[in-house]
Amino acid sequence: MRDTGTLVRMARSAQAGGAAAVRVNEPEVVAATAAAVDLPVIGLWKDGDTGVYITPTVRHALALVDAGAAIVAADATARPRPDGSTFADLVAAVHAGGGLVMADVATADEGREAAAQGADLVSTTLSGYAPGSPRQTLPDLELVAALARSVEVPVVAEGRIATPEQAAAALAAGATSVVVGTAITAPTALTRLFAAGLTP
Repeated sequence: MRDTGTLVRMARSAQAGGAAAVRVNEPEVVAATAAAVDLPVIGLWKDGDTGVYITPTVRHALALVDAGAAIVAADATARPRPDGSTFADLVAAVHAGGGLVMADVATADEGREAAAQGADLVSTTLSGYAPGSPRQTLPDLELVAALARSVEVPVVAEGRIATPEQAAAALAAGATSVVVGTAITAPTALTRLFAAGLTP
């Protein structure tokens, strides 16, 4: 599925189904998607698989702005960034380029700090995946609620949201919007789920 044309068709399908925005990885795919759909594109750039790897540097962030991302999603945890920059540096650079920043966090403290550093939205993306957050199989609605109580910017629920009911529960907990990933875009994971359920 990690082919630009395929991903663009998935984005167009999401738009046809009623999505309000799409979250897209890597500048090439961001540019192609922005040209193909009439929706805001949330761009990120995963580089690596350990530490800070979701839009880890200012260079990554600006490449996404140049590609047409309306919003740049970036790791806003307290972990060190590979270019030595701060999250605030990344926010300032994206704002100067005309974009907005979605802070991907794992804890309420990180969300509050990200908002204080200028993030335009705070997302629960890294809950359960970064140090300091509980490992769990369900959406972290407690974190959604804690952020909704303590930050002035919109809260985005993301992570392990597998059903419309869970998405609605996230809104009820205080999220402004919901990002659904695997449950919509990952046929391999969905097939594996069914295969496991049918295997004695």
